[in-house]
Amino acid sequence: MEKATLIGPFKQIITMAGLPLKGALTDSQLQIIKDGGIIISGSKITGIGDFESLKETAQISETITLKGNHVCMPGFVDAHTHICFGGSRAKDYAMRNAGKTYLEIAHAGGGIWDTVTQTRKASQEELVTNTIKRANRHLKNGTTTIEVKSGYGLSVPEELKMLRAIKEANNTALPELISTCLAAHMLPKDFKGTEKEYLEMISDELFPILKEENLTHRMDAFIEQSAFSADDIQAYFSKATDLNFDITVHADQFSTSGSKVAVDHKAISADHLEASTEKEIALLAKSDTIAVALPGASIGLGCDFTPARKLLNAGASLAIASDHNPGSAPMGDLLTQASILGTFEKLTNAEVLAGITFRAAAALKLDDRGKLEAGLLADFAVFHSDNYQDILYNQGNLKPCMVWKSGELVFDKHK
Repeated sequence: MEKATLIGPFKQIITMAGLPLKGALTDSQLQIIKDGGIIISGSKITGIGDFESLKETAQISETITLKGNHVCMPGFVDAHTHICFGGSRAKDYAMRNAGKTYLEIAHAGGGIWDTVTQTRKASQEELVTNTIKRANRHLKNGTTTIEVKSGYGLSVPEELKMLRAIKEANNTALPELISTCLAAHMLPKDFKGTEKEYLEMISDELFPILKEENLTHRMDAFIEQSAFSADDIQAYFSKATDLNFDITVHADQFSTSGSKVAVDHKAISADHLEASTEKEIALLAKSDTIAVALPGASIGLGCDFTPARKLLNAGASLAIASDHNPGSAPMGDLLTQASILGTFEKLTNAEVLAGITFRAAAALKLDDRGKLEAGLLADFAVFHSDNYQDILYNQGNLKPCMVWKSGELVFDKHK
């Protein structure tokens, strides 16, 4: 029998329990346990409630007593990142801020293809090392689950190298890594054929290996004028669905059409949505596809934010992710970005926190995390504070002092 450990007391435990998956939220809907405790056994939460009551009534093997004021939140879930890559795009960032256009940067040797070139040069071991390093930095900011995409290989062997690196990194990284195949990121410059021919080659040659090696169960594509059209992607996604891959879509970043593709193919999520209009917002709100805002890309590119307020008011489910990547979103600080999005889109604390906890978990089809409830994973972040409002008020400047992942204390800034 695994030992039961009681942790607390916490001035506040923000459980995120009892909240709906879709639609707007008020802060008064948040369940807050005051002077609470959490019991963990193995990787799971087995009890939660008043600390002193749990101490007296529960069968506990060990008690971890906290000194001072602490707020406990579910571990954050970052549902969209590109943290497996080689090289840097600092030159792109400087050129963009100096007024250069995307095409001018690409002509100067920058853009996605620059990262593809640098990632192809990197060994699998180098990608593993760098992915672990970036993932563990996210963990120290409270993120316990991270989605990681391929998409900088853009050939069968190079996409396999990336996805194998992500799988290997997951064995060592402190957060849990959820892999996604983004071989449909752009038409590689060295492919002699059309977009449809490239996608057909990838689906015929790569998909079976992904299944055989269990490298991912998720398939993504960039639907955009500079990448793949809604027409291009139909057969690709249909084959992915036939093979039981879950679908997610880079949608409506600069032009619309991607969100309709996402809804038509019953995608788990549609990510970006900066260009979405009332038509796309209504379409998403009526569907089960989760809208994923990526404020890091808006900050990195200097463009409009995802219309998060309108999506929530229309009844959509909204998650928030960092989009951590070397080109458009190099910051990679989910809490800071979510706080900024909340300011510009007038989101309640409950809406922002839902967007980086259980709604983000749902965007990865994970129902075992994102809330603090008995039976769920013991993933939680602890902050030095007596008021949960301080977390977003400090706009990412208040970092966790402790992080538990699957019942283990994996970060303690006091040690």
